[in-house]
Amino acid sequence: MPETFNIIISGTGGQGLITLTQIIAEAALIEVYDIKTSELHGLSQRGGEVETHIRFGEKVYSPLVALGSADLILGLETLESLRAFFYANSKTIFLVNKFTLSFPGSPKEKEILRKLKTITKNPKIIPASEICQKELGKEVVSGIYLLSYAVHKKLIPLKPNSILKAITKIVPEKYLDLNKKAFELAAKPGFKHG
Repeated sequence: MPETFNIIISGTGGQGLITLTQIIAEAALIEVYDIKTSELHGLSQRGGEVETHIRFGEKVYSPLVALGSADLILGLETLESLRAFFYANSKTIFLVNKFTLSFPGSPKEKEILRKLKTITKNPKIIPASEICQKELGKEVVSGIYLLSYAVHKKLIPLKPNSILKAITKIVPEKYLDLNKKAFELAAKPGFKHG
């Protein structure tokens, strides 16, 4: 792991970015890392842009990821993933939910994905919302699905068990079973991620 691991989570209000940030932070604490987080809100009500920063490592001094220094950009919505490109460098991994909120004048999903490919050679685009809706009946857990994918593919230097413990601690009991199912679904050997 680099001295500090830097994550940007980008998406829109109502997608669970704050919960994901809390889960990653809790998992990093379980593994005894120093951790700093920050939330940057646009219009964070449902549908507005939200961006969170997560930094963990031996010693972390600032909660904000510097421009060009993200190790991972976790995009819960395609256009918001593209907006986070200022934090990317040639080694940044983009893990993006193939889900686009359409509004008048917004670019088409194909155009967004084409632009993403000019920033990074190999963006990992997964239809997490579609998969979660089809398999679990709720697309709201697509962020947990992507987080599980990231941790099982070693895109985040944390252990799957630490993430699962953090989910159990952070997620309210009435939603816990659904979130655990989303986590397990992405971890299934041989499961097609789209």
